Amino acid sequence: MTRFAARARTLLAAAVIAAGVASPAAGQLGPRNNRVGPGTPSSERVNLLEDVRFDQQLDAPLPLDILFRDETGKTVKLGNYFGRRPVILALVYYECPMLCSQVLTGLTSALDILKFNAGQEFDVVAVSFNPREGPGLAEAKKATYMERYKRPGTEGGWHFLTGPPESIAALTKATGFKYVWDEQTHQYAHAAGVMIATPDGRLSKYFFGIEYSPRDLRLGLVQASERKIGSPVDQLLLYCYHYDPTTGKYGLVAMNLLRLGGALTVLALVTFWIVTWRRGADPAVAGAGHRA
Repeated sequence: MTRFAARARTLLAAAVIAAGVASPAAGQLGPRNNRVGPGTPSSERVNLLEDVRFDQQLDAPLPLDILFRDETGKTVKLGNYFGRRPVILALVYYECPMLCSQVLTGLTSALDILKFNAGQEFDVVAVSFNPREGPGLAEAKKATYMERYKRPGTEGGWHFLTGPPESIAALTKATGFKYVWDEQTHQYAHAAGVMIATPDGRLSKYFFGIEYSPRDLRLGLVQASERKIGSPVDQLLLYCYHYDPTTGKYGLVAMNLLRLGGALTVLALVTFWIVTWRRGADPAVAGAGHRA
């Protein structure tokens, strides 16, 4: 295959991944042929994209005891970033020519709209699934996205990790993140999306693609926190909107919306009746009416 053909193949794979492989349908696919796994060369596979997807592991625990290195080179446990608040988890690799940067850019753009701050209401943990990458690349990537996020004092809420193959394998298995190494292009083919985990390290939500709804991210964080963050409006929205794993989005629940509308109608009628009754029972109001 020529260099041009290899490049075209890469772009086609990335386009398919962005448009559909990391889409809602891909997220709910069950296990397939297990003769190949993460990092398997494409020459051993009938179709490069068959094993590029998310297999959702909702409510599954993450392996919090596995070791990585942070952007400063310090050895850390994944569990260091849990225990206090929800975590947005992104599996990427820092030298990815296209898709991973779009995932992180889309996430940063959505978070920039939220009033929640990284390091206060939630943390962001990006983990490279390329074992050849090290803290230097992680540090540079963090600097890039801190400049985009533009919220001073939130640096402690963003974490960019690298690690050994065994830690990467444990984390990608736990999250159901499937990817392959393409020997012809010397790049990874992988799904696109982010996950939200609860403070105790259980997978709560998957959001697919490279653009994320700020509303969905906010509701996902509120729900993952067991409603310890957010406002009464968020609680009302969570009553009307439910997360759909098949789409990776929040959607209106028609029945709950009808119930809410019915309850508000009854409340309005009761309030009107009480006000009318009190006005009729008030001697001053009644006397004024009689004199008139």
